[in-house]
Amino acid sequence: MRLYALCDQELLDENNVTLEEFVEIAKQNSAEIIQYRNKNSDIAFIKQQLIQIRKQFDGFLIVNDAYELIEFCDGVHLGQEDLRQIDSDIFKALGIIRSAIGKDKIIGISTHNEAEVMQANELDLNYIGLGAFRNTNTKKDVLSVLGDELDSIASKSKHFVAAIGGVKKSDVFNHITYHVIGSGLLS
Repeated sequence: MRLYALCDQELLDENNVTLEEFVEIAKQNSAEIIQYRNKNSDIAFIKQQLIQIRKQFDGFLIVNDAYELIEFCDGVHLGQEDLRQIDSDIFKALGIIRSAIGKDKIIGISTHNEAEVMQANELDLNYIGLGAFRNTNTKKDVLSVLGDELDSIASKSKHFVAAIGGVKKSDVFNHITYHVIGSGLLS
């Protein structure tokens, strides 16, 4: 199992865990990637958090949504709705992002079903997040749970696949590159 640690600022605050503590937990669990997600703070705060993570962590650092901060990390992760806010045509949206961040940076997007995975196969991406695997209380807008179907759908992706949504370290998959674990690292 390869670990992709999702560091959500709201969850850190709710669990009274510092950023530094989370990064240490991620390192102790051999995380290869940390994604920093913060949907509520201003860009200056997010920048400071990315700088702090970079001081502690030598692996890949991904920022959620805030591609304007790409110089402080290795890549960006965007949800389907975030892409559509850039442009209603997902291909144009990805073109805009790629031109803004450059070819040497990582781009990942969230996918939720086979149709989105097949569409992602046509995009200039490095990986997809696929899920939700099971119900989770950390994401309130989960529309569907893929369960055992997730691994089968993942087999259709030409990109690396990170399993998202209620994933545990003990889960076993055949076609998943990374287990994305956030609050599960804190328990």
